[in-house]
Amino acid sequence: MFTKHESRFALSIVLVLAFLIPALFITPSLAAAGDGSSSSPYSVSQAITNQDSTIKTVSGYVVGQPTSATTVITSGYPNDYAIALADSSSETNIANMVYVQIPSSFRSEFGLKTNPALKGKKVTVTGTLSAYFTHPGLKDVSAMFSGNDSPEPETPGVGSYYDSASGKSGASLKKALHEIIDDHTEISYSNVWEALRITDEDPNNANNVILLYTGRSQGKTLNGSGVNDWNREHVWAKSHGDFGTTLGPGTDLHHLRPTDASVNSTRNNLDFDNGGSEHSEATGNYYDSDSWEPRDSVKGDVARMLFYMAVRYEGDAGEVNLELNNQVNNGTAPYHGKLAVLLEWNEQDPVDAFERNRNEIIYNQYQHNRNPFIDHPEWASAIWQ
Repeated sequence: MFTKHESRFALSIVLVLAFLIPALFITPSLAAAGDGSSSSPYSVSQAITNQDSTIKTVSGYVVGQPTSATTVITSGYPNDYAIALADSSSETNIANMVYVQIPSSFRSEFGLKTNPALKGKKVTVTGTLSAYFTHPGLKDVSAMFSGNDSPEPETPGVGSYYDSASGKSGASLKKALHEIIDDHTEISYSNVWEALRITDEDPNNANNVILLYTGRSQGKTLNGSGVNDWNREHVWAKSHGDFGTTLGPGTDLHHLRPTDASVNSTRNNLDFDNGGSEHSEATGNYYDSDSWEPRDSVKGDVARMLFYMAVRYEGDAGEVNLELNNQVNNGTAPYHGKLAVLLEWNEQDPVDAFERNRNEIIYNQYQHNRNPFIDHPEWASAIWQ
């Protein structure tokens, strides 16, 4: 039997342990959980847990350069090929790091040999969750930006982005918008594959993209030249100006979209107009010998992409000068039609959430310029009517 004093002492011990024991098993969260999208990136701990070969966006702090599965160096970097990310800038446990393989296009900006001051800064990366150096990793990277170095973009139409276009119309508005969206960050044609997996992601299935003309949701990795693969469609046909797949118009994400390969082949370099026979695979799309009519729900998308191209590429700095006209059969001339029909489609099919999201991703993660006609569709008539 305990005395009254002993009983009180024992009770005190129990109460203290009741508070202390749970605390011993609580691990503070260093990063909020996301869904792996560009707007809600994975934490590093999520990336480590989900090494499932899916394409995700991950945000973390640069803590060094991995040189093997068990080694991350923090100085004397030998090259710009890789960085290690963690949820804390002071992390030293390699088990809490994810290794990022840096493609050549990002090494000058994100490699530690060239940029040792990047250590300790927050970086957001989009790529495939796959082992690197037999360690949890992120490979096939399509986008990288520094959260510490890059200011949050201003809301278009509210901040200063479009200030110089305010109150203008006609040729003056076209020129002002060109100056705003000119000189964008260019990506290679090979990197367009990865970018489209992000820009055109199915909002209801993160493993798929939405194909422009068919509207079909298809696996992100089912791309290529096969009959049912998806490929990279130049909505402003690349032969209209003969720019091919060169940096600039040939790789501009604002008019590149995933499409079914055989449907893309049928569309070829046709101008846009109403009429023709319905396509057997891309129902709702019509075509004849000189024109293509897309399905109703993307008519406005197509129009606004072409408006963008006609404003972005004005012949300066050695670039092609693209213009819209009211003709079909434009061939290799740097023209695309029909302007009057495109203006109608812009009115008939208003901007939707998919277009807005796509515009944000291209602006924030890739080219750092916007399609003004998604932000302000009324500017099309202000310029061309």
